[in-house]
Amino acid sequence: MSELLKSIDARTKLAGANKLEILLFSLGVDQRTGRKETYGINVFKVREVMRTPEITTAPEMASSVEGMVSLRGHLVPVIDLAKYTGVITEKTPEVMIVTEYNGHTQGFLVEAVDTILRLDWSAMRVPPEMISNRMGGLVTAVTELDNNNLVMMIDVERVLAETTDIDDSFQFVNIEPIKESRMVFFADDSAVARKQIEKTLQAMNVNYAYAINGRRAWEELQRMASQAEQAEKPLKDMVNLVLTDVEMPEMDGFLLTKMIKSDPRFAGIPVLMHSSLSGQSNQRLGQSVGVDDYVSKFEPQKLSLKMRELLKL
Repeated sequence: MSELLKSIDARTKLAGANKLEILLFSLGVDQRTGRKETYGINVFKVREVMRTPEITTAPEMASSVEGMVSLRGHLVPVIDLAKYTGVITEKTPEVMIVTEYNGHTQGFLVEAVDTILRLDWSAMRVPPEMISNRMGGLVTAVTELDNNNLVMMIDVERVLAETTDIDDSFQFVNIEPIKESRMVFFADDSAVARKQIEKTLQAMNVNYAYAINGRRAWEELQRMASQAEQAEKPLKDMVNLVLTDVEMPEMDGFLLTKMIKSDPRFAGIPVLMHSSLSGQSNQRLGQSVGVDDYVSKFEPQKLSLKMRELLKL
């Protein structure tokens, strides 16, 4: 399985071209559809794929958290994705996908992994309402395979937020509000991430608007640019900062940044990249397309400080 994950650094070049690679996996037969559905996770977030090691149960954890495993001297929580999503499994999951988000490592139990699929972010669509309702908003994007089967990208940030019982309210307490009027536009496909960003901006007393992916963000920003032209005002007086995620269906954050930075109407508007893909290679790629700064999720204090700096406060 380790052969699936070779040359991860080389794959960072895909993101700048609005491309990605996803690891396909299955969880078992879904009781709601009677089918074995196909799911996906961005390869950038996968550290390794392995046979499930011995799991030590731990008290006071969510029902879908099987326990902890020791990986190279570190204790890692293990989440059974089938249990979490309500899928009926025919056997105990034998495969664990080890992932890394925001500097935290966790294992996801799955029935099997299939292959790595390379595709364009434009092929990733916002999930139709039927799937969103069935999966309770857990799917952030879908794409169609050559055999007409759908691949569903799971909102891993939401999985982690709902399976780790952590009170993060203290992170917003000491954020200093600003007196000046400022407007931030942000783009993120994860509902959990959007809520975290909103809390941070509200604590800062900053006005904001948002979009749920890069393409919709670009459409809205173009609309704002047209309004500014009609009013004969510079757009930077209407939008003071753009905050963008990296992974988003239809258009990723790298391409969104590239388009903003190549359009003279957006001159003077800084772009801050906000992502769980916090590796150095991704930060270098962000810099290559013109990102003004980069901050990892979810650290409200650091995010607020970076925004204050770029808003020139």
